[in-house]
Amino acid sequence: MKQRDEGAAKQLGRNLFLARRRVDLSQEKLAKLCGLHRTEIGLLELGRRIPRIDTLIKLASSLEIDVEELLEGIAWVVPAPEQPGQFEIEKPFGRGGGYACQ
Repeated sequence: MKQRDEGAAKQLGRNLFLARRRVDLSQEKLAKLCGLHRTEIGLLELGRRIPRIDTLIKLASSLEIDVEELLEGIAWVVPAPEQPGQFEIEKPFGRGGGYACQ
């Protein structure tokens, strides 16, 4: 995984973990609903993998949420001329929610 993608993978993993816990599913149960292996769920939650779009849709559907919830706090910064683009991870404001770009 490219270094610039690590922040996005970790944020997505955190969002996945929180969404799974909210609906009280184990990694194993979520994996079964998605047709994935439990270790794949674990790798995604740890931010060691970035899912393909079909996997992202399966996860969101199995958790009964919109894909956007799994992507919350992640934005793509359009590249400047001659420079690659990068992900920008938003940090939540205090306890009240909302996001600020990092």
